[in-house]
Amino acid sequence: MLKKVSFLLLAVLLLAACQSAAPAPHESLLPSNAAGGFGGSAPSEAPASGALPAIIVPGQDAAAAASSDGGAAGTVAPTSTDRLVVKNANLDLVVKDPDGVVNSIAALADQVQGFVVSSSVTQVSVDAQGNKVLSGQISLRVPADQLTSVLTKIKALAVTVRSENVAGEDVTAKYTDLQSQLKGLQAEADQLQKIMDTGTKTEDVLNVYRELANVQGQIEVLQGQINYYNQAAAMSLISVTIAQDESAQPIETGTWQPQGVLKNIAEAWVATYQFVATLALWGVIYCLPIVLVLGLVAAFFWGFFRRLRRARKPTEAKA
Repeated sequence: MLKKVSFLLLAVLLLAACQSAAPAPHESLLPSNAAGGFGGSAPSEAPASGALPAIIVPGQDAAAAASSDGGAAGTVAPTSTDRLVVKNANLDLVVKDPDGVVNSIAALADQVQGFVVSSSVTQVSVDAQGNKVLSGQISLRVPADQLTSVLTKIKALAVTVRSENVAGEDVTAKYTDLQSQLKGLQAEADQLQKIMDTGTKTEDVLNVYRELANVQGQIEVLQGQINYYNQAAAMSLISVTIAQDESAQPIETGTWQPQGVLKNIAEAWVATYQFVATLALWGVIYCLPIVLVLGLVAAFFWGFFRRLRRARKPTEAKA
């Protein structure tokens, strides 16, 4: 009896230990679509150790952002002055030469160690003299600490700035949450690796290997999203829409053009003939049948009254 009780007690203790050692369930987090020139795919290799990158704010020295133990832990929460902010800007400009301005903005991005994400120049229409009317679009990323100066230089290229919008998004909470999830997954991966290293049964080792591969995939996804936030905060996105100034079109000399007058006269003739032809068609197809019917009715009554009148004349003569 004592052996049975001891066996049951040992089983309960083992079950409790297994439950306490089991990793907490986690939710798979897919990386967001990385717009504006950053790839959305996660890094191909997971970090080898449990080290997490410290939160680095644009303009802050990386060594200052590291934790006191060399930055390996990376668990220091951002303070009120240590935030991760993603800044983006949108400009709508009117310029004289859209093609030239797009090239100037691309050169400006190179000067500040930035890069062009996308650019295009499109022909909108052609004026009366055959000159092309253009519009353009360009998106570029520049260092966040250069955002204000770059915007000032871009606006200097414009005749008119129709709109300007600069927006910032504080992603500190999201970034810290991703780091916390990453740390938990890395700890889980370490435990699974130890279990697999000490496993003896092939089936058990394969099961642990599959779970470890799943956890490492989630680690790569989280690491990719963390890298995206770091890059987006370090390099601000500027989107510029460009329209051509109408006053920049060539001056028209000799506004009176004979061919234009002749064209107007021809159009007036055609319009008049169309109106006359329309009336004729209405008269023949719509009005003529009605007139014919009314004429037949009138002729019938006219003949009837004439016969009636002729019949009355002999009677009156005899009287």
